[in-house]
Amino acid sequence: MSETLSLADISRIIEMAWEDRTPFEAIFRLYGLPENQVIKLMQRQMKPGSFRLWRERVAGRKTKHQALRDPRISRAYCPTQYKPR
Repeated sequence: MSETLSLADISRIIEMAWEDRTPFEAIFRLYGLPENQVIKLMQRQMKPGSFRLWRERVAGRKTKHQALRDPRISRAYCPTQYKPR
């Protein structure tokens, strides 16, 4: 998984994972990582305390899972959010 990702990709995945309104499905579409692999990547890349804070933050958060989101929300980000690769 992370063996094929660049440091810039890993950094962006971590940034997206921390964002409240970016669902795991968006990370999967862009990088091919399902939620369980994003969790493993976060655990490997973060300090234990930071990882615990992140897990508490995203656990059950409706905006992190597309199926739980309000159907009126059609996108997860503003047009200027994504940085060029």
